[in-house]
Amino acid sequence: TVDQLEPLPNIDFNILAGNSLIGLLRVDDQDFAKYADDLATASYFKDYRQALAEKNRLIETYRHASVYADDLRHLRHEIEEKKRTAKALLDRLLLDQFQSLGIKYEEATWDEKKNKEGKPRKRPLSETDIQGLKPFHWGYEFDEILNKKGGFDAILTNPPWEIFKPNSKEFFQEYSDLITKKKMTIHEFESHQTKLLKDPDVRTAWLQYLSEYPHQSAFFRSAPQCKNQISVINGKKAGTDINLYKLFTEQCFNLLRQGGHCGIVIPSGIYTDLGAKQLRHMLFDETAITGLFGFENRKEIFDGVHRSYKFIVLTFEKGGVTKQFPAAFMRLNVEELDRFPQEGAIEMSVDLIRRLSPDSLSLMEFKNDQDIHIAEKMLRFPLLGQQLEDTWNLHLAREFDMTNDSHLFKNSPGPTRLPLVQGNMFHQFELEFATPKYWIEQADGRAELLGRDTDEGQLLAYQTYRVVHRRIGRNTDQRTLISCVLPRNRFCADTAQTVKDLLPGAIHLFVVALFNSFVIDADLRRRVTAHLDMHFMYATRIPRLTEHDKAFSPIVERAARLTCTTQEYDDLAKEVGLKNHKEGAIDSTERAKLRAELDGLIAHLYGLTEEEFAYILTTFPLVPDPVKEAARNAYRDVERGLIR
Repeated sequence: TVDQLEPLPNIDFNILAGNSLIGLLRVDDQDFAKYADDLATASYFKDYRQALAEKNRLIETYRHASVYADDLRHLRHEIEEKKRTAKALLDRLLLDQFQSLGIKYEEATWDEKKNKEGKPRKRPLSETDIQGLKPFHWGYEFDEILNKKGGFDAILTNPPWEIFKPNSKEFFQEYSDLITKKKMTIHEFESHQTKLLKDPDVRTAWLQYLSEYPHQSAFFRSAPQCKNQISVINGKKAGTDINLYKLFTEQCFNLLRQGGHCGIVIPSGIYTDLGAKQLRHMLFDETAITGLFGFENRKEIFDGVHRSYKFIVLTFEKGGVTKQFPAAFMRLNVEELDRFPQEGAIEMSVDLIRRLSPDSLSLMEFKNDQDIHIAEKMLRFPLLGQQLEDTWNLHLAREFDMTNDSHLFKNSPGPTRLPLVQGNMFHQFELEFATPKYWIEQADGRAELLGRDTDEGQLLAYQTYRVVHRRIGRNTDQRTLISCVLPRNRFCADTAQTVKDLLPGAIHLFVVALFNSFVIDADLRRRVTAHLDMHFMYATRIPRLTEHDKAFSPIVERAARLTCTTQEYDDLAKEVGLKNHKEGAIDSTERAKLRAELDGLIAHLYGLTEEEFAYILTTFPLVPDPVKEAARNAYRDVERGLIR
């Protein structure tokens, strides 16, 4: 039978299973000895080095065995028994590590009175909890490699890419086909979830599922081998989800010897996301990056992954410092990797990365030297996130979370309710792109925004005209940065990132014009993957012009005519010199002309040559050619003094 077949000796005890992110990389002899006396087993467990030597001797004997299968099985059984005993002791040491980090088990509970999840019940972790994690103790299993050689010579891996947190839809779709319904609203899903949780078995499974995460998450955020998972920006820790690919990237670094090489396939977030900043520090300061080759999944290299998803093949050598490295972005064909970096690579300078993104160290997706030249040219303008004196500053805000704040959302309008603006409801210079789905009672929304501050009737940003932009924005779409100016009395969902400052309407119009320009859009397209998070926006270079600057009014006037097209904008129109919304442009031809003129004015504002601006326009392949040609003609008209 299959059970009687003996595994190949060189495979058994080499291919090992376990949780490769949780376990002991190194084991202290004294720590091992303090528990060894508790084990009434073979005396060699009193000394860790002797235990390793015995384990290695038995495995070596097994690998070179030429005896019959029965003898092999007996030898393998002896090895497994000794490893099992040692593992129990090592799990105790790992439990000590969890406890020293102050980590407790948080058991999810159910509040019968409120008929919903209750407050988690905290208790000390047990050995059973640790065993449930299936830890893999690298220092024991591969001690000759880690302890004698200092680590692996090479690691090749394609780790999981999931975010490490409970996923309610993923869990409940195992119990109901309805959960897979694509257009299920938040309230529909929550209602269906409530029905499923009435089943005691489903509820028990759900609570057990929730309980699996907190202590592991705490370990990933505090364990020494995960020290590069938390990024610090301006002295503050950046809030971010735990992503498995980031954990595996650091674990590969931990397991390599000095001079060892790693090749890893991971999402492009490693070079863009704020939460990966500390990993970029690690790669720049403690490794020599030998290549970063980026793919877009448009040709479905990976089945089941969205075609717009981007990932990279990253190679690095542990030790040393990276000053520059070969890179390629947005490639479609795997065959190109065979010729990289000899063909199709550009040299990325770490010094330039630090100057372009001093806070986040995010990489821009340069395709050629002209991209680099334009980026360097824009360095003369301040970062949007830079706080300057004697001029305006802008702070972005995410107001209402679509999941955490859903209890505030109403499905119908009312006399005291304000619309909730979501990202899909507006487009460039256009608000009414889609109708609202949710409303919030103004008093409730105001209280949420004020938080602990006392409500003294003070003016809040939601009561003013203000810039908003879509937080979702892929660089593979027709346009990436989509922004407009909102009327008064609008709340914003997390998909519509807005401004919390009380600024003059003219400033908001100036900013929205720049946000919707080809110049700024092209700059952001080199940075983002799918989300225009705040650190990307703050890294844009925005001139802080005011009414005292000659170039300010022509931009504001055109942005106002594109924005002020309904009565809600009358006060904004008057503020910037228009009579009312009737002077706004509603004719499509006129709007296209105004937008082209804005692009021409803004290209000149940034000091771009016609050749540079023409190149930027080529980076928008989905934008119709007549639109790009109109922008280029407008650039020429500005140069001739025909547009001012």
